[in-house]
Amino acid sequence: MAMRERGPRERMIYSAAQLIRRQGVAATGMREVAAHAGAPRGSLQHYFPRGKEQLVNEALDWAGRFAAGRVARFLAALPEPTPSGLFAEMVRQWTDEYREHGFAAGCPVAAATVDCAESVESTQQAAAAAFATWTGPVAQALADMGVAPDRSYTLATLMISTLEGAILIACAERSVRALTTVVDELGPLLDAAVGRTVDPAPDTLPATRKG
Repeated sequence: MAMRERGPRERMIYSAAQLIRRQGVAATGMREVAAHAGAPRGSLQHYFPRGKEQLVNEALDWAGRFAAGRVARFLAALPEPTPSGLFAEMVRQWTDEYREHGFAAGCPVAAATVDCAESVESTQQAAAAAFATWTGPVAQALADMGVAPDRSYTLATLMISTLEGAILIACAERSVRALTTVVDELGPLLDAAVGRTVDPAPDTLPATRKG
């Protein structure tokens, strides 16, 4: 949905996410969010009666849902869905942005986690929920490709945490080197998980196989 087609509340949530990903939570003021969204300043209290904390948390919820929603689009772009292909599309979103627009912005959820995880419990919980919202569809996609259900969530966590780390390094280096590297190195490991099952722990083996 285009910015102009959103209502004022949705525009402010979107604007908060965009400002947080560029400058963090501490440097993002409520008035700045309203100005960025083109919303009346008085609407802040109306839509976010609990203030900045509520707005930040809702921006993180939006970011988690946005990332989750893009998983289906990434899969649709692949002629044949594979774990490495999905990961490459997830990363390509960032390499394209950085090559076209520079390295000014990162992940809003990561930025809020760094700023607020220790000081604002509700924001820490919102960040954790946003990552979980994103991880679920990635794990489901892996399972649909043939990754064992008991491994799909752990690999989805690996993909997202690797991407987040590469984004941070890319911003620090002003280079997409880390992003292209993780695609090359992690892709074969992800594809190797298709059709494989995880052996049960020794104490769960049937008695006939013990000893």
